[in-house]
Formats: sequence, C-alpha cells, structure tokens
Amino acid sequence: MIDLVGFDGDDTLWHSEGYYQHAGAEFERIVGRWIDVADAEVRSRLYAAERRNLALFGYGAKSMALSMVEAAIELTDGHIAATDIHAIIALGKRVLEHPVELLPGIRDAVATVAACHRIVLITKGDLFHQERKVAQSGLADLFHRIEIVSEKDRHSYARVLAECGVEPARFAMVGNSMRSDIEPVVELGAWGVHMPYHVTWAHELEHGVEGGHPRVVVVDSPARIVAAIAHCARSGTPQAA
Repeated sequence: MIDLVGFDGDDTLWHSEGYYQHAGAEFERIVGRWIDVADAEVRSRLYAAERRNLALFGYGAKSMALSMVEAAIELTDGHIAATDIHAIIALGKRVLEHPVELLPGIRDAVATVAACHRIVLITKGDLFHQERKVAQSGLADLFHRIEIVSEKDRHSYARVLAECGVEPARFAMVGNSMRSDIEPVVELGAWGVHMPYHVTWAHELEHGVEGGHPRVVVVDSPARIVAAIAHCARSGTPQAA
C-alpha cells in the first residue's frame, strides 16, 4: 500500500540540467579568451569550485554563478576583465530566467497519480528560483504539499514523512537522481521510482545504490510512472516497470 508519492522537480517534472550545461559551455568560451581551455581542464576546475561551495552556497543557478566567478579568477590568475565577470554573472541570470518546459507526458502522469494518492513535490535549490518554476509549471494545485529543501537527504525525507503522518514503507519517491531522489528514501525503507534524464550533473551521479535494488523501480518515461507506483503498492520485488 502506498499512501504518499513524492515527485522531484528539476529534470523529473521540467527540463533543467540542459540550461546549466549550456551555461558551462559559455563559461568555457569566456575563459578561453584568457587561457588554453584544453590544458586548463576548465570543466574539472569549475566542478571542484562548485563542490567546495555547496556547503556555503547550496544548489542552483546563483551558486553556479558564484562558483564560475571564483573559478574564472583562479584560472586566469586574477587577470580576467570585469566585462567578462559581468558576462559570467549574466549566464547565471539567464539560467534563473529560463522557461519552464514540462517533460512530455508528465502532466498526465502526475494527475493520474494524484487521483489515487496524496502527492508531494520535494525539490532542492534556490528558494526563489524553485518557487518560480513551481508556479509556472501549472502543476502546483495537484500537490498536497510542496517542499523546497536545501538538501535532499534522509533527514529531509524523514521530516516530510513524519509531518505527513506516513510510514516510509508507504511512501514512493519519483525522480531522476539516484543520489538525491532514490538513495535517501530506500535507506529509510521507502520506495524509489528512478526515471533517468538524458544528462545529469556529475555530483548527482555519485551514489551507493546497487543495481537491481529490491526497492527501486526503473522507468524510461513518464508514461510508466503510474504502473511503477502500482508495482510498489503491491510490495513485490521491483526490477523494472
């Protein structure tokens, strides 16, 4: 029996990572005016800066922009021009302003699940940015509860479940990230419905969930989410839906 279903936002309900990937490519172009991009391992250096700053800046476009500025100054030994720093900041603004485009078929999938279960949106990132995306998605009214958290870990999920009065075994979480959407919930004894996205930030690829985990259902499209939730509800041994 499943009493509550959680949905991730970015790259589960709407497209997101592609905008960050494009900003990363533009960052390389800007920094490439000052250094040899191939020799400097720009993407690796930027990712290292983002990892260092997560505890201070959190997730999202603002964190990315600040890390880009820091990495650009480090990579160019402080020689980068103020005009290029301004261009890097503009990259972050463009990510914050990107249109909210739902994944094909996700609206019907969410509405169908909502007709049978309480559903909650659990997403992480910058508060203003996530609130804007939720509002523009047109899906907000379907959710029993909307949670924007600083980190999606066992503590965050356990708090949401406790406040909703739901035991972990009666909760299923749908998301594209093994690290953020699946691993914490299966550790609690809940179910994970993993719907991989075609591109994923390197940080989200780091996880400890083994293949074929008995509480993880893998789907390849929104059209298979409803069947996956039903599979979890039957408490079988899920492999794929």
